[in-house]
Amino acid sequence: MRRVKQLLHFGYHQAMSCIFPVAIFGTLALSNLVEVPFMHRYDAILLVLLGVQYVMYRSGLETLDEIKVICVFHLIGLLLEIYKVSMGSWAYPESGFTKVFDVPLYSGFMYASVASYMCQVWRRLRMDMTGWPGLTSAGMLGGAIYLNFFTHHYLPDFRWWLTALVVVVFWKTSIIYRVRTRTYRMPLTLAFVLVGFFIWLAENIATFFNAWKYPDQHQVWRLVSFSKISSWFLLVIISVIIVAQLKHVKAGRKAK
Repeated sequence: MRRVKQLLHFGYHQAMSCIFPVAIFGTLALSNLVEVPFMHRYDAILLVLLGVQYVMYRSGLETLDEIKVICVFHLIGLLLEIYKVSMGSWAYPESGFTKVFDVPLYSGFMYASVASYMCQVWRRLRMDMTGWPGLTSAGMLGGAIYLNFFTHHYLPDFRWWLTALVVVVFWKTSIIYRVRTRTYRMPLTLAFVLVGFFIWLAENIATFFNAWKYPDQHQVWRLVSFSKISSWFLLVIISVIIVAQLKHVKAGRKAK
């Protein structure tokens, strides 16, 4: 019975941490099935997601610091989206007034939803880390990962070398999380893989509901390539590095 309670408690906080990602995919699905009157679909999605963020903040589901992190990730994701669309990696074929360089502004929220989940689950499960490599090592690795998303169109793709570096740098790093009165531990690299896999599943849902389209999906929807899991794996690392470092800095300030 105790294990059932632990699992239910863990599942509840995981579900509450996914409110914003669920809102995104729910909005994508509904707007794909029901025509939005007097407004382009992309513009309507942006307004809905801004409204969700406002409600989450006003209701206390998200803190001001978490909103700031989400804004940072929105910008990081939007810049990457603009570049990838310009390179023909994928496209947003529908019209919209809130498109910048053929990219709808709502797209940044899909990256920000990862940050929202990370912030929420960190707070709800009272997470901490052991064996954190420090800002220099983690920051340089995160920067190299983000840069590779841009440079691999012109230079060799170093994602597998970077993946190997992730294993080396975070080999001794574990996540500590609490479920009720019990404390659990998980290797950080395993957490990267699990979150990256679930984001890949969400990406399949998003493309099915025409959030964006890869080149091989324009005629008929196809399963997103399994290779994308490695891309999300690396992207999750960037989010964890930023969130963990901000949590570390905030904890240091409180300790003074």
